[in-house]
Amino acid sequence: MNRIITIGREFGSGGREFGRRLAEELGFAYYDQEIISEIAKRTSLSEQYVEAIVEHQPSFSFPIHIGRSFYPAVNPAFEQTMAVYQEQARIITQMAAKSNCVIVGRCADYILKEYRPFRIFIYADMESKIKRCREKGPEDEKLTDKELKQKITGIDKKRAKYYEVYTGHAWGDKLNFDLCINTTQTVIKEIVPAIARLFV
Repeated sequence: MNRIITIGREFGSGGREFGRRLAEELGFAYYDQEIISEIAKRTSLSEQYVEAIVEHQPSFSFPIHIGRSFYPAVNPAFEQTMAVYQEQARIITQMAAKSNCVIVGRCADYILKEYRPFRIFIYADMESKIKRCREKGPEDEKLTDKELKQKITGIDKKRAKYYEVYTGHAWGDKLNFDLCINTTQTVIKEIVPAIARLFV
């Protein structure tokens, strides 16, 4: 069975950079935005639309794992959201079956639970996340610290809701991960080689 590493992350914690650097260090395939592109290709939906569904809370609020009897009879928004999630699960499973890989976000830890992935969660304090967002964000983004904090908190709330709806688990709960890494005041490229040694 291939070696799979999944990365859950708070917005602004550097999880995407961590995942990319870890994949490079290990020589593993790396999947993140590629998943969105592949869903768009297979469903004929625009990447922006797919990303809006995947990155934001679904158009329904009850957990999907409680049983199909709870599904609304006909709801186009619901059906579209479910179709995107199912395609995402198919793509992630195919990627995991193909080679050793690092997959960022998208409920991959839950979708691939039968593959027994090594599940990492990346987090940081708010000050550090604001600083990282300023460094990585578009130059023309002129948000105050207060506005940036609201943006970060809002995105994390949507990620939490999305994860909870599709998995039935609390997003970021340490019991669902094998390793939690606090990147507060941390240079990610300096810690990746140490983490990579776990997989050598």
